[in-house]
Amino acid sequence: MSRGPARGPSRSRRETDAADRLKAAFVLLVGLSGGLIAVQSDASLPVIVAAIVGGAVAGGALLWYLIRITTD
Repeated sequence: MSRGPARGPSRSRRETDAADRLKAAFVLLVGLSGGLIAVQSDASLPVIVAAIVGGAVAGGALLWYLIRITTD
């Protein structure tokens, strides 16, 4: 005899997908902002690509930190 709803994940798959897309968009936004700054300063193509990659790495680190401090 069951005494209540089954215990399972607290978020549905659709909510998880939306959260994952938001995280990816955040990292992409930070990465592209670094590239746009490089474009505005008339940097060469390799420098622009390096700025985008570096910004994406920084965005990933920032996202990791934000998740770490906001979850138990």
